[in-house]
Amino acid sequence: MNRLYDIFTFSEDFPLIFTQVNFWIFFAVAYFIFALVYKKVPLRNSYLFIVSVFFYYKTSGLFIGILIFSTLVDFIIGRSIYKSNQNNKRLVLVTISVCINLFVLCYFKYAYFFTDAFNSLFDTNYEVFNVLAQWGNNFSNQNYFTIDKIILPVGISFYTFQTISYTVDIYRKKLKPLDSILDFGFYVSFFPQLVAGPIVRAESFVPQISKPTTLTKHHFDTGTYLILKGLIKKMLFADFIAMHFLDRVFDSPEMFSGFANIMAMVGYSLQIYGDFSGYTDIAIGLALLMGFELPKNFNSPYKATSTGDFWKRWHISLSTWLRDYLYVPLGGNRSGSIASYIILSIILLGCMIAFRDMYFIYTVLSISLILYILSLYNYKVRNHINTNINLMLTMLIGGLWHGASWKFVIWGGLNGIGLVVYKYWRKISPYEFKSQWYVRAWKILITFIFITFTRIYFRGESMDHISRWYSQVVNNMDWSNALSLLTHYQAVFWIMAIGYITHWLPQTMKDSIENLYSKSPVFVKIALGVFTGVICYQAFSSDFQPFIYFQF
Repeated sequence: MNRLYDIFTFSEDFPLIFTQVNFWIFFAVAYFIFALVYKKVPLRNSYLFIVSVFFYYKTSGLFIGILIFSTLVDFIIGRSIYKSNQNNKRLVLVTISVCINLFVLCYFKYAYFFTDAFNSLFDTNYEVFNVLAQWGNNFSNQNYFTIDKIILPVGISFYTFQTISYTVDIYRKKLKPLDSILDFGFYVSFFPQLVAGPIVRAESFVPQISKPTTLTKHHFDTGTYLILKGLIKKMLFADFIAMHFLDRVFDSPEMFSGFANIMAMVGYSLQIYGDFSGYTDIAIGLALLMGFELPKNFNSPYKATSTGDFWKRWHISLSTWLRDYLYVPLGGNRSGSIASYIILSIILLGCMIAFRDMYFIYTVLSISLILYILSLYNYKVRNHINTNINLMLTMLIGGLWHGASWKFVIWGGLNGIGLVVYKYWRKISPYEFKSQWYVRAWKILITFIFITFTRIYFRGESMDHISRWYSQVVNNMDWSNALSLLTHYQAVFWIMAIGYITHWLPQTMKDSIENLYSKSPVFVKIALGVFTGVICYQAFSSDFQPFIYFQF
């Protein structure tokens, strides 16, 4: 009874996440009732909306109010946009929707970031005060909320982008609004992907809401296969190597050699892939078991042959969202816009304030002046500058989406530079169109190294922490003890080797394995499920290991 009480009441110590037994008990109960109601579409949608709201309550407690607020606002605005025949009114309405969503996101995610920037600019000492929490306490006459800090609601970056895509797609006349607020609430809050994606575009998911559920053997086979694969990725290739090696190194990089720090970064690339793609595999698999299709979010990203190719394979739902709702509106690869220059100026000003390095400031101003002069006298140069600005802004904002810190801006900027450099390199590269295996292997290696070592700004807790990592790599490689390190942590490195080998297997071989699973008898599937459970149990830690992307 205590277990059931923990499952069906909110507790920070017992969240419903895919690696916890509580979630699978919850899903078994929810799926049993789903099997009784799925044939009636309105009842099915209403039921899944209620289940999803409960799931989010279990994950975030009273922050469920933010989710409901976003649902109500965008449902009403979406219908108003569709009913209006006046272009100016439609533009005002969609602008209001975007601004409200971004305000909510910025308030909870970037309050500390903006406060620190303001204090740095004006030499003040303001502290964050949670106005919304105070209003909530005054309204309820209870101290439910902490007013001296702002806590980030889980998944707010994901469902905020989903609601924005809904109103924008209606404005672009790609989509008709849903008639029922329960149906729209179901789209916004569908629990498998609610807290860590993939980001579901309205134009791809909303049409599924009105269709009857069709459950086939293919849905079951693919869904269960993805769930088992996702659990292996998360609990073995992510959590195991993190707990037994990576976290120890990243907690105190100065206590380990430069070689150990480098191997930790190589391991982190596997960890973050196993963690995030493992979550989305499970989410997509759960959705398939209920007859819904979610977008593919990963496509063997470490097979990428360039930075551009990597971002077509990694977090695909975010990359395409930023392309269609940010990069293209800014002008894309055609031209620049006033918005491009305003946003760029704000980011550069913020960087100069944050770093307060005169060499950095003079460098930025000099480059800006040179580019401006060149753009005045040459149209082609101006066009290149504009399109590259749009590309860089997309990556800088994409970095900021991941976290409210300048280190995420740097990470996004480095990836943007990687995109721009490759954009020109491929025009002169003698290897661009060669298909030999060793040329492809070389491209993959270079891309993997670049992506991996930009992630120190993603994983590092602070700029000081990152500088300590660099210090060890530059000054203390300690090659003489490299073999002893590999021997001491041999279980971790074997898991890492297996993880990367399976990742780099040819896609045809992976498809064959999945087809073999699909054709196998039910008792074989059950045996594989039990075997996976045993492996995950052996790798399991009593310490709570949340999914990395929960923080975004």
